[in-house]
Amino acid sequence: MSGDLVLYTNPMSRGRIARWMLEEIGRPYRTEILEYGTTMKASAYLGLNPMGKVPTLRHGEVVVTEAAAICAYLADAFPEAGLAPAVGSPLRGPYYRWLFFAAGPVEHAAVNKALGFIVPEERRGMAGYGSFDDVVTVLDGLVSQHDFVLGTTFSAVDVYLGSQIGWGMRFGTFPRLPAFERYWERVSTRPAAVRAREIDDALVAEREAGKG
Repeated sequence: MSGDLVLYTNPMSRGRIARWMLEEIGRPYRTEILEYGTTMKASAYLGLNPMGKVPTLRHGEVVVTEAAAICAYLADAFPEAGLAPAVGSPLRGPYYRWLFFAAGPVEHAAVNKALGFIVPEERRGMAGYGSFDDVVTVLDGLVSQHDFVLGTTFSAVDVYLGSQIGWGMRFGTFPRLPAFERYWERVSTRPAAVRAREIDDALVAEREAGKG
């Protein structure tokens, strides 16, 4: 597919995940920085993302929202980057499984933890993630087995899940388990991850300097 890649984001948002993924595929892209409560809620942007949130990716005429969906889309749109198993590969199932697990149970468990909400024990069957401890136990086992989620091969799942684990440890929503620390060290030191982080950190620093 031809067409420009445009990332709508804010450096203090989940848009950092999408930027990391864009850096991994190694294609040129343009960034539009949006502000909370103003440009994110402007009619022009709501036409792309009715939720008025970031990130949003535009690739030519294609618009994709939701960080996990952006990761999956870019992996398939640019297969030469090797960030997703080929269709028909036995690894395609685990790839989908853990990407959706990260976007569903992991995301919900982390947000509820940050909000101080605990699912009552008698209501755990209604929650997609059961309990926060269940999620942590599953993740600990998952990242303890291999270098990456799919074994020895880094993929889009590691961009998304790695971001969840890294942020969770940084902000206290996930415990600093040894397996989490080792996994985050492996994925966060990738050149693309470092580039993405430096770009967004510089944008944050510029904003802070502007307030002074």
